[in-house]
Amino acid sequence: AVGFDIACGLKAVKTSLKVTDIPDMYTLLKQIQSQISFGVGRVNNEDIDHPVLDKIKNAEFEPQRDLYTLAKTQLGTVGSGNHFVDILKDDQDNIWVSCHFGSRGFGHKTAMGFIAISQGQSFQAGIQGQVSEGAMDGKPILLELDSTDGQNYIKAMNLAGEYAYAGRDWVIQKVLDILGTTSSYEFHNHHNFAWLEQHNGKEYWVHRKGATPSFPGQLGFVGSSMGTPSVIIQGLDNEINKTALYSAMHGAGRVMSRTQAAGKIKWTHGKAVYQGGGRVDWDKVQLEMKAKQIVLLGAGADEAPEVYKNLDDVIAAHTNIEVVQTLYPIGVIMAGDEYDPYKD
Repeated sequence: AVGFDIACGLKAVKTSLKVTDIPDMYTLLKQIQSQISFGVGRVNNEDIDHPVLDKIKNAEFEPQRDLYTLAKTQLGTVGSGNHFVDILKDDQDNIWVSCHFGSRGFGHKTAMGFIAISQGQSFQAGIQGQVSEGAMDGKPILLELDSTDGQNYIKAMNLAGEYAYAGRDWVIQKVLDILGTTSSYEFHNHHNFAWLEQHNGKEYWVHRKGATPSFPGQLGFVGSSMGTPSVIIQGLDNEINKTALYSAMHGAGRVMSRTQAAGKIKWTHGKAVYQGGGRVDWDKVQLEMKAKQIVLLGAGADEAPEVYKNLDDVIAAHTNIEVVQTLYPIGVIMAGDEYDPYKD
């Protein structure tokens, strides 16, 4: 139930720069795009040395060690779908940097391995693609907590979480280096994960899928769309937050599927050729982005602002949080159109 993208999450940092310190947003985004890989199965062109890789090499759940090479080459890559790197500004024109992605192929193959285990096969069968991942709306697989498989999954999930944190840290630091600045304030959270927590005097494994932890006073970054503001939220100390197990939204949420938005697509050499029938006028969207002075690299009709709910309306339905900062996108990088069987 945690899903394929274990520990998908968001990181946002405030820099010491002002909007006027970035004279040419397009040039900046092209520089970022040239140094950070976006898309399915992409690898990092830099050879990264990070402590989490040593943990994977010596993973407690030993079969996960077979994913070391994949983890090393993909650390610090962003992926596709709704994953992004954004340059944003606040009401005082301070520059912020944010990113959204998870544990990449390492997390996906970890999930596939445990699907195989749940079916009586080996973890290796899953990472070699010898098992079906099942339907998108299929029932979650349940492993007994006190079983060997259940305990192994917890170890593997936590390691994927550390890997996702490391990847987002690397990407944000790379952008800060390109900008020639440092972060003065930052927020970092998973929203596809399971946590061991105390609630109402009892211990529970709390599973948040597409949900941000919102304990009283806890800060979190909530993304919106390429053309609309995102927010920093803070959990409130009230009964509704307690009832919600201290959880809030992680984004605006979609109102149409990718196929509804973009229409039928024929894939040629990994690139999308639209066959019509989509509800989004992508040319119009790009003009609207320019009118808002938002520079966009990559993405497509399936990520247009109109495919998402209005984040203000979503926030209004949450009485367990408050908005402490609104952030406005001025530069957005996403993967371009390409085939991704998991991006829905």
